[in-house]
Amino acid sequence: MFALTGPQWMDLVFAMAFLCWADCNPSQQDDLAPLEVQFHSLNFRNVLHWKQPHKAAKHLKYFVQHKIYGDKEWTDSDHCQGIQKLECDLSQVTSDPREWYYARVRSLSSEGFSPWVLSPRFYPQWETNFSPPQIKPTVTGQTITVQIRPPRTPLRGQKGSRIRVTKLQKLTFRIFLMHNGVEEEIHETDSCSKDLVIEGLRPKTTYCLQALSITPRSGRKSLRSSSTCVNTH
Repeated sequence: MFALTGPQWMDLVFAMAFLCWADCNPSQQDDLAPLEVQFHSLNFRNVLHWKQPHKAAKHLKYFVQHKIYGDKEWTDSDHCQGIQKLECDLSQVTSDPREWYYARVRSLSSEGFSPWVLSPRFYPQWETNFSPPQIKPTVTGQTITVQIRPPRTPLRGQKGSRIRVTKLQKLTFRIFLMHNGVEEEIHETDSCSKDLVIEGLRPKTTYCLQALSITPRSGRKSLRSSSTCVNTH
């Protein structure tokens, strides 16, 4: 029968203790895992956010991966490897609003990598929020013509200009006409219409306008834009 010497026995005890610490007690690394990993999306700018773990060490670094729902392999998010900020803009790799996406994050400290933390499944077309449109009113007599400019995505077209959100999502715009702080008229127009014409207004009167975006499918509304005021002639 093979017998261990004193030094060999001590080496075995040390090795078993190390394995138990590494494999049986992972909580030390779990404590350094990112918290609340989730997408926040505005105008199809899809940004993954997370919070620093409660017991975070200084100079903690984060690594992000993403994939389309159904894919087997994860892809490194190239610009979010070894970063220290608590967010990663994944707009370019989640640019199809009709796909489902996942992302995951792990941290790296002097003690090694934390476990991966998975985001909820993300569907841009349903989950993005929208800004109000920009409005530019022009007065002709007692008529106000309102030019409506939809918000833009971070994605760029072939000519380099940023794509309007209405290329990816149908929206309705609601325009509020106010006088002395009281709403006088409310108009709605779809994203295919370029201008809204409001006629029959009082002469030499100050009117203020605000706008918001509505997602018809869900009924979600943006915040109102700031007021833009004009004077009729």
